[in-house]
Amino acid sequence: MGILEGVFVAVVFIYSVVVHEVSHGIVANSLGDDTAKNAGRLTLNPLKHLDMFGSVILPLLLILARSSFVFGYAKPVPHNPANLTDLKFGSAKVALAGPASNLVLAVLFGLFLRFLPSSLESTALPLLISFIVRINLLLAIFNLAPIPPLDGHWLLLAFLPNRFAALKLFLMRYGLVLFFIFLIFIFPFVYPLINLIFRLIVG
Repeated sequence: MGILEGVFVAVVFIYSVVVHEVSHGIVANSLGDDTAKNAGRLTLNPLKHLDMFGSVILPLLLILARSSFVFGYAKPVPHNPANLTDLKFGSAKVALAGPASNLVLAVLFGLFLRFLPSSLESTALPLLISFIVRINLLLAIFNLAPIPPLDGHWLLLAFLPNRFAALKLFLMRYGLVLFFIFLIFIFPFVYPLINLIFRLIVG
């Protein structure tokens, strides 16, 4: 990957993460929790969301190191579950909004690439759009993993019956350890799924 392509990937990654986080805040606000709004986080200004290490330095280091996967994170959008009108599934809805926003972006740009005029196929545009699709698929699938602090764990907590309280406690207590195990040993094997969905969308 050349320098210009690397910069493009970094910019796409940053704004995809920003859209992800803003979506959390928008859904929380629509459900009665204005914590993110009051914190000034319902904006696409990346400076309001980015963590210098997690959003910029870490992804760039992985890209320059030609890592098999690129990982990064932004400052989580704050929300107060107690303010939500839907106390049972509200947090799950807020959590799902982030991956859903990335999936929507992936589908929109993927369909654009699928029906791209043949006159543009020899340009750099298909490659650049494919980066957008893959990055957003990556963010969507990665964040749906049912492990703290990823969004998927809120879905798991919302739908697990009370008899699995011990499992919920285990996830919350050892979430960080489980996260790194997932990141290093499991997530690289998820890439075939990303490639499959990419082909289904793009054709």
